[in-house]
Amino acid sequence: MADEKFYITTAIDYVNGPPHMGHAVQKVWADVVARHFRARGRRVWFLTGTDEYGVNIVKTAERLGLTPKELADENSPKFKALRESLNLSWDDFIRTSDKERHWPGAELMWDRLVAAGDIYKKHYRGLYCVGHEAFITEKDLIDGKCALHQKEPEVIDEENYFFKLSRYTKSIESAIKSGKLKVVPKSRKNEILSLLHAGLDDVSFSRPRSSLNWGIPVPGDDAQVQYVWCDALTNYLSAIGYGRNDDWKNWWPADLHVLGKDNLRFHAAIWPGMLLSAGLPLPKQIFAHGFITVNGQKISKTIGNVVDPHAISRKYGVDTLRYYLLREISTYDDGDFSERKLIARYNGDLANGLGNFAARVLALGDSIKEIQSNLKADGEIAEHVERVRGVVYQRTEEFKFHEALAAIWELIAYGDAYVSRTEPWDIEYEEKKDQAIFNLVVILDNVAALLRPFMPGTAEKITHHIEWHGNKLRIKKGEVLFPRLR
Repeated sequence: MADEKFYITTAIDYVNGPPHMGHAVQKVWADVVARHFRARGRRVWFLTGTDEYGVNIVKTAERLGLTPKELADENSPKFKALRESLNLSWDDFIRTSDKERHWPGAELMWDRLVAAGDIYKKHYRGLYCVGHEAFITEKDLIDGKCALHQKEPEVIDEENYFFKLSRYTKSIESAIKSGKLKVVPKSRKNEILSLLHAGLDDVSFSRPRSSLNWGIPVPGDDAQVQYVWCDALTNYLSAIGYGRNDDWKNWWPADLHVLGKDNLRFHAAIWPGMLLSAGLPLPKQIFAHGFITVNGQKISKTIGNVVDPHAISRKYGVDTLRYYLLREISTYDDGDFSERKLIARYNGDLANGLGNFAARVLALGDSIKEIQSNLKADGEIAEHVERVRGVVYQRTEEFKFHEALAAIWELIAYGDAYVSRTEPWDIEYEEKKDQAIFNLVVILDNVAALLRPFMPGTAEKITHHIEWHGNKLRIKKGEVLFPRLR
């Protein structure tokens, strides 16, 4: 595994509005995976960015009295600022409006699809969902509205270029069934296989410039612009050099695409079809997670429940927000955010749990100043730590972050029970006392190491107080990690 590459991407975020908690949770989940594999010796490249073309951008910009470019330039930096607010470790941020970095890759992809004989032009009349930025069918409607966005689609009647996606139905189905293209969780795999079994239709890959003058021009036909999904999906290649140089070959295929379940069809059907047409390898794995609600309601500007992750991070701390999104919300299902539940998690798990245990161990260590570093943890301690590490690694690589954190908190509880059982402060025999405290330091040090992908700032604070100097181990009493919230 050491030095093997690992290329991970998130969905690129639509800039028709600022980031909300749904954007935050996806970025934190992907960040944990990236940090985990870096710690295990992989060469990681972590990509995110913003999706800046399409009808939705144009309509929102018009409503706000802005140009589409002005809207994109206003909102894209807000997504980029999540790096600091959430302590993200991404390596690159791509904007699809970047004519130097993204356009060449999008143009090359189009040319490859044309060369494969998979692009054709025809007159089309259909239903267009602005929220999806996609054509939908009658079966996608409930009471005449898009099932997801609860809005009536627009009737589009125009001449577009189409991509022969239907040609690749069986190949995509075979790749997913065989595991060559792994889709998780299983429920999403079954969902996409059901769609493939019914057969894929060819998809519109352009819009006339007369109806959408905001996008990447179709090579050889300036009267048309690339349809947003054709352009947007190519970011995973353009960001690493596709269309500009051969650097992309060092990273492609992607090892993992992280995206919301509403983007599954685009990433597990259209994207593989494009890659097969262009003669490029398929990504290795797609993780399609559930949605996040706020206080039990779908995130909506109309309802007024859009929560700003930047503000929550400032109010409660970066690692508090990261912990909540990782511990409270199951990645495979839909989850919910509320400040009430965040405060409960903070006081119960962080202040009373991790914070209290760290304070007890560091205070005990500080009381004796130095411990001989040639000590070894008791066998029972070492075995328990190793068992927990195995569970954490496995659950992290299964994207079951809440279960990984539950295992770490079980180790914290084990450490608390060891303190109560041994009562190190009452041990009179110095060597035995040193051994007991050393065992606790080993537990705390491993808790910090296991927490690093999840709560990197907190892990660093803990390890800062555990110092090795030659054959001496020095422990310094630190500040309270998580003061209780009232």
